[in-house]
Amino acid sequence: MPENNFDESTARTYEAKWPELFDPAVIDPVVDLLADLAGPDGTALELGIGTGRIALPLSRRGIRVHGIELSQAMVAQLRTHPGAENIGITVGDFATTRAGGPFALAYLVRNTITNLTTQDEQVECFRTVAAQLEPGGRFLIEVYIPELRRLPPGQNIHPFTVTPAHLGFEEYDLASQIAVSHHYWVTDARLETRSSPHRYVWPSELDLMARLAGMTLYARWAGWKHEPFTSESRYHVSVWQKP
Repeated sequence: MPENNFDESTARTYEAKWPELFDPAVIDPVVDLLADLAGPDGTALELGIGTGRIALPLSRRGIRVHGIELSQAMVAQLRTHPGAENIGITVGDFATTRAGGPFALAYLVRNTITNLTTQDEQVECFRTVAAQLEPGGRFLIEVYIPELRRLPPGQNIHPFTVTPAHLGFEEYDLASQIAVSHHYWVTDARLETRSSPHRYVWPSELDLMARLAGMTLYARWAGWKHEPFTSESRYHVSVWQKP
């Protein structure tokens, strides 16, 4: 998970590039569910805490939040926000880095699990999380369902964002289970580009990783408001529990 995917420029412009992610209508259901899973006076560990988009409002709910983050630039940006002093940060790769604990809840949002680009790293992430959870603790992941069904025959590219200011598409390599995300932004009449590799992963594969780490599936929804998960769902919010 290279740090230069989340460099100083990315950290500084993150909110401007993804304003929809900071809409209270998007954030509030996420925080509601996380706070409910953590429980009163609970402790939560965010893997890939970034600039604190979720951690800061969750902390304001009374949940003690600790974050793991590889990018020093993202941590520096987080520290500029009010309330950041209440959040602990451990710098490192969340596949192997431990932040103490025990925690009632650990969570990964917005496809962050795919930043680990090998199966071994993803398996190790589950094991590392399980070692930091208290008995009965839970691990939540939000991640998309690979769009392979929507690829025309013979094609390996799927557009996921097409606007006048932002073009984004994924380029799938089925043999390696890697999707390279390509982004093109137009800002002040200038073109900015970025590409990053991601290992897409299926719900059943995540369930097996959880079992290898000693956890079992607690719940799976198609969204943050407990929407039913079906074969037509485009992404899922899944929760596994430690015995």
